[in-house]
Amino acid sequence: MASHRRPKQQSRARVTVLTTAAAAAVVLSANAANAAPSQKLTKDQVKAKVDKLYEEAEQATEKYNGAKEKQQKLQKEISTIQDNVARGQQDLNKLRDGLGSLATSQYRSGGIDPSVQLFLSSNPDDFLDKASTLDQLSAQQVDALKKIQDKQRELAQERAEAADKLKDLSSTRTQLEQKKKEVQGKLADAQKILNTLTAKEKADLAAQQQRADRSASARVNLGDAPPASGRAGAAFSAAQSRIGSPYVYGASGPSSFDCSGLTSWAYAQAGVSIPRTSEAQANVGTRIYDQSQLKVGDLVFFYGDLHHVGLYAGNGQVLHAPHTGAVVRYEAMSDMPFQFGVRV
Repeated sequence: MASHRRPKQQSRARVTVLTTAAAAAVVLSANAANAAPSQKLTKDQVKAKVDKLYEEAEQATEKYNGAKEKQQKLQKEISTIQDNVARGQQDLNKLRDGLGSLATSQYRSGGIDPSVQLFLSSNPDDFLDKASTLDQLSAQQVDALKKIQDKQRELAQERAEAADKLKDLSSTRTQLEQKKKEVQGKLADAQKILNTLTAKEKADLAAQQQRADRSASARVNLGDAPPASGRAGAAFSAAQSRIGSPYVYGASGPSSFDCSGLTSWAYAQAGVSIPRTSEAQANVGTRIYDQSQLKVGDLVFFYGDLHHVGLYAGNGQVLHAPHTGAVVRYEAMSDMPFQFGVRV
């Protein structure tokens, strides 16, 4: 006879857990169904975010420019030191050859002085410090050994200096690469935000930027303000010749520029060398805090950290390279937080 058993019942605890889980799943599903999709940024909101990223990229750009300028300076200094060391080593070899000739002459006339023999086989530094030994040498020998000792010390100092600068150069290169990545990251973030726009919105923004570039230079009324000096006027004229050139981070002409790249290039055309970065350019002349005292060609600085610079154009206008996506153009200084001007 077959046995009949009642099916085993699930425990009350297990039923409760399953019921609770099912209820939670229903709630989550309902919430997901009713959740509003993430709100799309408007074109104006996108522009505001992108403009902010461009400003941050410009801040990083000036740090990048500073590191790049320092790298170039260190490379020149290291090259000069290495050339000096090479020439110094040649001079040292000649001095040693001369002492060797002196020793040869002594040998032919009766034997090499023991003190000279000692020098020829070892470093003379300790040897020269002993007055009793010097007494055994001729005046000619003393002079030759002192020259060699001085040259050896000079070379040691130059080699140590070169080693320190090489370490500094390595650190600077690391900083340069970091700033380059930071700039590129900001620009990439800006592009991602721009990519959320429709094709029509992108076209509208591009047209808006083009109108701003054209109208800023077309409507400007520079007035009749005189240049700060003959060279300032020449620098301003050079910058005017580049109106319409694109902003490119790290660029200093002649076909593209960042802000300090434009000002340093313009003054170079006038025969005046100024530093590469906006921060350094802020210290190349007399500061002018009253806008009414500015003259055409004066450098004008914006933002608290001085990360933006242009050339005063007269009538409250600045000629500058604004930011990524824009071109060299005139703009009202009131559009940015003015700090002071500098007369080079």
